[in-house]
Amino acid sequence: MEEKILEILKQVFELENVDESCAQVNCEKWDSLKHLELVVEIESAFNIELEPEEIAEMKSFKDIKKILQGK
Repeated sequence: MEEKILEILKQVFELENVDESCAQVNCEKWDSLKHLELVVEIESAFNIELEPEEIAEMKSFKDIKKILQGK
């Protein structure tokens, strides 16, 4: 699951390298439109539907991982 999340982050934010420290506060390309794209990609890749509260909480790799582990 972790590798899949990292690949999605890499693809959505068009990054060459991404690691577990990836977060909204340290990624310049993480804006509101990219956030929505990230949500769509995660929902598609993991065949889930995220709740609005979960979408708002997704501010880092660790947040995403925690949310997905709860699904």
